[in-house]
Amino acid sequence: MSTEAAKPTLFNRFLNAIEKSGNKLPDPAILFLYLMLFVWVLSALLAPIDFGEVHPLTGAELRVNSLLTGSALANFLATMVTTFTGFAPLGIVLVAMLGVGVAENSGWIDAGLKKLLNVTPKMLLTPMLIFIAIVSHTAADAGYILVIPLGGVIFYAAGRHPLAGIAAAFAGVSGGFSANFIPSAIDPLIMSFTLEAARILDPEIALNPLNNIYFTGISSILIVLVGWFVTDKIVEPRLAKTVVDGDEEAMPQMEDVSDKESRAFWMGFGAMILGIVGLIAWAIPADSALRGPDMVDPNVMSLTSFNAPLMQAIVPLIFIFLLIPGVVYGVVSGKYSSSKDMIDNMSKSMQSMGYYIVMAFFCALFIDAFATSNIGLLVALKGAQFLQSLALPGQITIVGIIILSASVNLLVGSASAKWALIAPIFVPMLMQLGISPDLTQAAYRVGDSVSNIITPLLPYFPLVVVFCQRYVKNTGIGTLISMMIPYSIIFGIAWTIFLLVYWWIGIPLSFEASYVYP
Repeated sequence: MSTEAAKPTLFNRFLNAIEKSGNKLPDPAILFLYLMLFVWVLSALLAPIDFGEVHPLTGAELRVNSLLTGSALANFLATMVTTFTGFAPLGIVLVAMLGVGVAENSGWIDAGLKKLLNVTPKMLLTPMLIFIAIVSHTAADAGYILVIPLGGVIFYAAGRHPLAGIAAAFAGVSGGFSANFIPSAIDPLIMSFTLEAARILDPEIALNPLNNIYFTGISSILIVLVGWFVTDKIVEPRLAKTVVDGDEEAMPQMEDVSDKESRAFWMGFGAMILGIVGLIAWAIPADSALRGPDMVDPNVMSLTSFNAPLMQAIVPLIFIFLLIPGVVYGVVSGKYSSSKDMIDNMSKSMQSMGYYIVMAFFCALFIDAFATSNIGLLVALKGAQFLQSLALPGQITIVGIIILSASVNLLVGSASAKWALIAPIFVPMLMQLGISPDLTQAAYRVGDSVSNIITPLLPYFPLVVVFCQRYVKNTGIGTLISMMIPYSIIFGIAWTIFLLVYWWIGIPLSFEASYVYP
């Protein structure tokens, strides 16, 4: 090989610089502490300034709240415990991991993966994994807890670099967050904010709860193909020199599944299927206790409404549906001799979560401080107003919304919270340009998705770092961001072009959805 051929490309040198500089940052837990202190100081400096803004939902004056006043510091101390315990990802992760611990440590997941690898060609592992990650959106945040670590396990067991598997799964779960052909609770939730914003200009307008479902469904094909290319051609080759130095005992080994283990796996799988069938039978009746009032029509009891008990019970259901096959496998395979074995497996999974709990503590305090200060909200509003002031043509404005949404996403993590803030500006503005609320929402969802994977403000970002450290001990924020930047950039470019071409061809965004207004 020539010297020139061995030289890294300019893009790889850029990613190496990102990784090197990022990993020079303090430990992620300490970094969140420093960021919290920075927000405190910044809030005190900005609090006296009148930015002339009002909250688009309440109409109240929007100012930066100083976090260095006596009352703010007293409130910080008084609410520290509840801020931590109320940090949404914490309970979700820990409860789900109890079930994961039983299914994984009993051997059920390992046996299933070996069977899966026996029937899946190695070259198709990447698209299969990204596809599973996209489908996981249907079950709220389940993908972060199940599919992302599964990506590392599958790739490692297949003799590929485990961090590439984690990156591919993370890209599908979070970078392709709005790419899904199966309706989920996020669809009507986002639409409800779009509808309220549209009614500022047209009080009689009505929108379909799934007003982007055709676009998001076809987008899932795009994300699988683009993610496959980025993983196999950019991310995994770059990881070739990254040594896997994690705990060997915690990593799957490619051994044959014995007849007894195979029988135990299928019995565990059958038990899980029976449980799912029972859940479906419970959910089908129109008066099922698992249903809740539809967000658009409260007279309709829906299973996919954001407040439906079924949607609220996703994490406990994950726990149950992993616990059952894990226990059945353990008993049938002979690995469980008493109930204590199951508890030991749960304890083992919690031991691996110790570092995540520490990071989650500081992450929760930082995100709470950032939200309380109103700095993120102010940046979102100023950015939206700047874009509005440019008075650009419709297509360029749509691209601008994607870019702004992706940028604001680095500061405000919640998809619904961001849209609640900027929809009242964007939706009526584009309606006056003849662009429908359905198209504006589609543009927002593209921008909101593509930068999820490079912002440490994503509540699950620390968890993904922990999953990586299982295989490469010195994995830091820089390592993860450098792995995900290629996905973020290429997803952003490809998905934006895809939306513009989709619009130009005139493929419907959904049933009862349009591109133009009125």
